[in-house]
Amino acid sequence: MENRIVKERIEKLREKMQEKNLQWYLIPTGDFHNSEYVNDYFKTREYFSGFTGSNGSLLVSAEMCGLWTDGRYFIQAEKELKGTGIILFRMMDEGVPTLLEYLERQMRPGDRIGFDGRVVTASYGEKLAKLVEKSNTELWQNYISYEEDLADAIWHDRPALPCHEVFLLPVDITGETTECKIAKLRSKMQEAGADTHILTRLDDIMWLFNMRGGDITCNPVALSYGVIGMDKVCLFIQQDALGEEVRGQLAAQQIELLEYGDFYGYLKQNISDKRILLDVRNVNFTVRELLRKCNVILERSNPTELWKAIKNTTELANLKGVYITDSVAVTRFIYWVKQIVREKHITEYDAAEYLDNLRRQIPGFLDLSFETISAYMENAAMMHYSASKESARTLRPEGTLLVDSGGQYMGGTTDVTRTICLGDISEKERLHFTYTCIGMLNLLNARFLYGCTGRNLDILAREPLWRIDTDYKCGTGHGIGYILNVHEGPHSIRWRASAQEEETPFEEGMLVSNEPGVYIEDQYGIRIENIMLCRKGNKNGDGQFLYFEPLTYVPIDRDAMDKNYMTHTDIERFNDYHRKVYEIISPYLTEEERVWLKKETRPL
Repeated sequence: MENRIVKERIEKLREKMQEKNLQWYLIPTGDFHNSEYVNDYFKTREYFSGFTGSNGSLLVSAEMCGLWTDGRYFIQAEKELKGTGIILFRMMDEGVPTLLEYLERQMRPGDRIGFDGRVVTASYGEKLAKLVEKSNTELWQNYISYEEDLADAIWHDRPALPCHEVFLLPVDITGETTECKIAKLRSKMQEAGADTHILTRLDDIMWLFNMRGGDITCNPVALSYGVIGMDKVCLFIQQDALGEEVRGQLAAQQIELLEYGDFYGYLKQNISDKRILLDVRNVNFTVRELLRKCNVILERSNPTELWKAIKNTTELANLKGVYITDSVAVTRFIYWVKQIVREKHITEYDAAEYLDNLRRQIPGFLDLSFETISAYMENAAMMHYSASKESARTLRPEGTLLVDSGGQYMGGTTDVTRTICLGDISEKERLHFTYTCIGMLNLLNARFLYGCTGRNLDILAREPLWRIDTDYKCGTGHGIGYILNVHEGPHSIRWRASAQEEETPFEEGMLVSNEPGVYIEDQYGIRIENIMLCRKGNKNGDGQFLYFEPLTYVPIDRDAMDKNYMTHTDIERFNDYHRKVYEIISPYLTEEERVWLKKETRPL
């Protein structure tokens, strides 16, 4: 986006702020449901800043404009914000204030801040309320305007709300009926002393109703809200998304269907004198404010969050098959790209298209699980780089290509990253690649006691890189949805504590990614990612032990490894993983591909 356009849009926003007597305006990255990725209608922060990353908050005043984002996007944000006048605040860097800390220092008594309360979580909105009350003698309501979607008056060609047809999943895919899930939820509500539960997280709603949609690119969810009572269930969804068959099935399950846009009016008119189980980390500020005035709020995590993270036996059986076929596609892609780069000119974009098409040929393919990242050499230093047809770099038989990709299938969601050696690389890159691989294998081979969280385990992946004073500015692992979001809580693997996240111990049946890496600006990026399944091991007097089983079986490029940096144990683990790759994947390959894979997976 041209810098001039960004500046013009911010000036128009400042004019609207002045009309509304707002000294500050906050634009987070979010929709009405606290989704990680949002549809085009909700890309307000991108519209005003030009920054296209999936995480970031824009804060505007008459004098300044700042954007806060995390380490995955520092390099990308630097490039995209250049010349706009927007200040980049590198979250978690030493000396960089959080957005709330910045506001606390800069807001003057009497200053008013505005935001669209539907795209700010209740917990974050509460922090803003406490902050403004600190510097004022009156109630926060006099200094916060949360019914201000100022973009509507400026963004004249704003896309419409998405509306795609939904479908229901059969029990041989889900392993549990909607009726069973609702009964289990009501039992949990009763245990908490609640008579009503409001669900606004789209993946939770899709899981509960065994439903999938297409309202967010690569995430099979439908815009919706759920109100679950002890004797009544209401699903608010765009009626145009419902076919007759789906309507009939939902009606048979005693689910009342109401229009998506009527949700807020329904809360005002019908929800009072209730004891409501509410996840304030995920429900938006507007919903919380509507409910708290005449109801008792019981702040709890959505029970569905943990339930959907622990895959049942049906889901696991489907997932294992899906991960094998997906791993075959990625292995075929690696074989192809290493051959083709010596013969003809192709670009990062061409490579991504080839892999995407391999996935589209897999039975049960629904969509990609995210836009494929195909990043050559220095572009790979941007963790979430996206190659366009016009600007993609041409691959050559030198350096490395990082490819992070995944698919949505009728049977599972996949995510895998491999860094592929296309020719000569520097000794420094070989060192970083080897230590990244060692860290990934350390975590993959972990044995740990029940009760451990991702904070306990992160060091296994990170320590080899820390040993050489190197780090990566992101977590090591995230949960994976089941025909749902590729990033799923509540569990994760990261060393840094977060006030916004509870620490969740690992349970048998949880899926988690394992993706250490190295990102050197203007040089290269390395990431090796496997998806792992948490399993129960031995139980003895010391407790229940757990371990990880790999679901991803894709070769790791031995051309980029240096065994001189590896211990005997490191080499054994590398060879053992490759032995399994060959055993599991080779039956699905052509003879030519099998010969190549045999060579690629030979012992170091």
